Amino acid sequence: MAQSIGMARPELVQVADTVARDKGIDREEVFQAMEQAIQKAGRSKYGHENDIRAAIDRKNGEIRLARYITVVETVEDENTQTTLAKAKKKDPTIEVGGVLVDPLPPIDFGRIAAQTAKQVIVQKVRDAERARQFSEYKDRVGEIVNGLVKRVEFGNVIVDLGRAEGLLRRDELIPREHFKNGDRVRAFIMDVREEPRGPQIFLSRTAGDFMAALFAQEVPEIYDGIIEIKAVARDPGSRAKIAVISNDNSIDPVGACVGMRGSRVQAVVAELQGEKIDIIQWNQDPATFVVNALAPAEVTKVVLDEDSGRIEVVVPDEQLSLAIGRRGQNVRLASQLTTWTIDILTEGEESERRQEEFRSRSKMFIDALDVDDVLAHLLVTEGFTSVDELAFVPVEELTDIEGFDEDIAGELKARATAYIEEENKKVMARLEELGVSEDLATAEFDGLDAKKIIVLAEKGVKTLDDLADLAGDELVEMLGADVIKEDAANAIIMQARKHWFPEGEAQPAGESPQA
Repeated sequence: MAQSIGMARPELVQVADTVARDKGIDREEVFQAMEQAIQKAGRSKYGHENDIRAAIDRKNGEIRLARYITVVETVEDENTQTTLAKAKKKDPTIEVGGVLVDPLPPIDFGRIAAQTAKQVIVQKVRDAERARQFSEYKDRVGEIVNGLVKRVEFGNVIVDLGRAEGLLRRDELIPREHFKNGDRVRAFIMDVREEPRGPQIFLSRTAGDFMAALFAQEVPEIYDGIIEIKAVARDPGSRAKIAVISNDNSIDPVGACVGMRGSRVQAVVAELQGEKIDIIQWNQDPATFVVNALAPAEVTKVVLDEDSGRIEVVVPDEQLSLAIGRRGQNVRLASQLTTWTIDILTEGEESERRQEEFRSRSKMFIDALDVDDVLAHLLVTEGFTSVDELAFVPVEELTDIEGFDEDIAGELKARATAYIEEENKKVMARLEELGVSEDLATAEFDGLDAKKIIVLAEKGVKTLDDLADLAGDELVEMLGADVIKEDAANAIIMQARKHWFPEGEAQPAGESPQA
């Protein structure tokens, strides 16, 4: 293979070394960028239709330029291909698939060619620099970085991280926090994404993980894994709650995070512009965790409703404002921290509600069973909440109640059964009156009884197909969010659609069926 003509250019080696060192990129990438630039200039001179390639000697900077011609059986492009017969005249040993290298004289760069070459080199170096930045920072998501404010644009802060730039958006800044050029800033790397204009490093000072990372820097036990941060809830710049647990029974997680005379927590507070931080002991028991989370308020009673994800908390009357906090801040942060919806009642409100429930249930038994108020009060006191419970309870449980013998127990069960049968007749008559189809009236759904079907029928849902046509949120809207949750509504609609798909699965209930 023929050698291309070239001349030593040691200054190219110096330039490549300098650029690689200054930009922090690989020396080989700089040489490749230079070769592409020279190659582009060569094609401009000898014709873009030709396969012109450039090579730079990595030791002495010698530039070699050559035209490459591929040997083929059938020539389709005379500029880049030739036949075996013609190629044999230049190289008797060549075969089909081989490449002839035709050396070209070095280019005398003109002003335009030099400018083009410079643009190519700058672009390639910039691309290499971006690739280096992305590879360096993509695995650093979740770290705290320090930088200098480079500029502020429309409230967004551009941070110089040394070998890259980070973006601290206005909504990721702590309220009333202002930076100017040259200020030092500490932030949390939330995300690193490759975008057309280069890798974007997104920073935050409001993320809960930023606070967790700050505590990990200040508390050696967190860094060592002895203490674990289980949850963080923040109202940036104002107040925060952080839940911690110790994996070593001999170490108090709250005390370790507070530090001697509050030194550790104060270091975090200072970084967060005076944000008040409540450090709370995490507990696996939801009720205990919620009680801890509502600190400094005292809690006297907790009632959990696991199905709805709600928890009812009773506090002394004088503790109500403390439990709720200014503008609801304390209960809101406690709810975020525990992931439970928290309803707060005072002892007075809870007592009043309990009395109202006692009165309404007593009246229900008086009206349904035709008994006096003494018997009704006794049933409510024993924990009965509906006529159905009374109808199906074993006689033995009723006779265990003081003052109840077998005759009274039997009579109560008989009256309860008769009441239920009468109610069922009324319900069936109403279903028939509304024109509800048999397939819907007799269908068995978890969470959808005959009374709920009447409510749906009054709103136009009278057949199984009508029910199957609904989306989950539509069913919730018809019955009421306090009556049915969206997950249960979706399950009902999925069951209603089963007859549409005898061999497959029903369409997700969150979507309306396609026309």
